[in-house]
Amino acid sequence: MNRSRIPLLALAALLLAFGVGSVPAHASTGEVHVFGTELEPVTTYENPGGCYKLPLSAHVLVNRTDSTVQVHGDPFCLTPGLTVAPGYGSHVAAGSGSFSVA
Repeated sequence: MNRSRIPLLALAALLLAFGVGSVPAHASTGEVHVFGTELEPVTTYENPGGCYKLPLSAHVLVNRTDSTVQVHGDPFCLTPGLTVAPGYGSHVAAGSGSFSVA
């Protein structure tokens, strides 16, 4: 096997192991709202499922779905995250991060 393909295969296996790019069995019902600043509209994700990069100005996330939401410190939903139960919200760090819905 060509040596240049080994790192690519290893990366692909790692991404599959972590579920990156996979499609969830079902999307949650409801919305996730992300507030950034008073100068921009609230970002709304309808019936979310999978991983979403947070807007750069993200400040508050509100979970109005029927599923738990994980807030991650990285933009790819790879790190452990804070769990936000349905009907609750959380402050999020501006400039980086993501959220996922199982």
